[in-house]
Amino acid sequence: MITDMIARTTKSSDKDIKIYDSEGLLLLIKKSGGKYWRLKYRINGKEKQLAIGVYPTVSLKQARIARDQAKQLIREGRDPSAESRVSKHTKNLVAEDSFKAIATEWFNIKMADKSASHRDRTWRALEKNLFPDIGFRPIAEISPPEILASLRKIEARGALDMARRTNQAAGQVFKYAIVTGRAVVDPSRDLSFALKTHVTQHYASITDPTKVRQLLLSIDSYKGSLVVEYALRLTPHLFVRPSELRKMEWSEIDWNRSLWVIPAEKMKMGQEHIVPLSSQVLGVLKKLLAVSSSNRYVFPSARRGGRPMSDNAVRTALRSMEYGSDDITPHGFRAMARTLLDEELGCRPEHIEAQLAHLPAGSLGAAYNRSKYLPDRVEMMQLWSDYLDNLKTDSRLQGGVSHESTI
Repeated sequence: MITDMIARTTKSSDKDIKIYDSEGLLLLIKKSGGKYWRLKYRINGKEKQLAIGVYPTVSLKQARIARDQAKQLIREGRDPSAESRVSKHTKNLVAEDSFKAIATEWFNIKMADKSASHRDRTWRALEKNLFPDIGFRPIAEISPPEILASLRKIEARGALDMARRTNQAAGQVFKYAIVTGRAVVDPSRDLSFALKTHVTQHYASITDPTKVRQLLLSIDSYKGSLVVEYALRLTPHLFVRPSELRKMEWSEIDWNRSLWVIPAEKMKMGQEHIVPLSSQVLGVLKKLLAVSSSNRYVFPSARRGGRPMSDNAVRTALRSMEYGSDDITPHGFRAMARTLLDEELGCRPEHIEAQLAHLPAGSLGAAYNRSKYLPDRVEMMQLWSDYLDNLKTDSRLQGGVSHESTI
């Protein structure tokens, strides 16, 4: 069996060397020093050899996957070498008229005058949701069911708005192909009737980045009691349930690990929950600590000693900024985070759901693992705070900012 170390360290000799793995896979080391993956197999009684790729561009793991795929073709009576040649020839023929090629052409021409954020969202929708499935298909041959299959994958993530926006982007590409003579019909045209309708949320939210930016700037301008002001500023960054935020206690903060550990009795699901604290959030909490460290609660009531702030405090602050219940509620910041973490930052749905303390579908009564995906969630929460900061300064949507608090 070949290991990565063997593949990496074996040197060339004065003659070709063959190192065998398993099931016919071998690494051919040429006298010239090149290392090539080969698969020896038999089909119709003839011994043949399939070129898989060059090491290390094609890793050992990738070579084994290619071997397994080729073996499946052989079991079906198909010759992997012949199919590989046909596939390469076909790709060369259709490359210029592929969906990806025409989408790229459309994007460079028609999106050039759009905002950076709009361009970024549109390209991400194409690259993430359509190119993997139909990118190399001849655009004139793509059918409505093919596009719908890609859109169903988006719907399965719960990103219904993204599914509709992706279909709209596809429609623009097909219309461009029609007017430039590369297609005759737009197969995405009637798919809106097949897509799931967006269920009106019980809690109003804002998920458009431009509007989120306006909201964040309004929050920065809010002037009220210091406790409510800081609670309002932390609400989008933490996106916990409103009752969990207002009942936050100093004893629940693990300063050494930058975590907030919410006791089970405070959680809707009755399970202890961990919230990673970004550097921005920690900066605000340290400012509050200097003011309310003598209180049990991080956000104490100004009127009743020993009690947390009112459950209407953040809602009232939003209304004072002219954001009514039909615009956004404190609970709506959870939907905001869920949508943008997925659609704008590309975070994995299971990481997002774990941070929202949602149990997987059909897992009623199942044990909840408070630490599940915790390292990924720590990274995600910092990425989220950076994203919110970048929105406010109208800079790039991701990365490139310091972790100094601007909230």
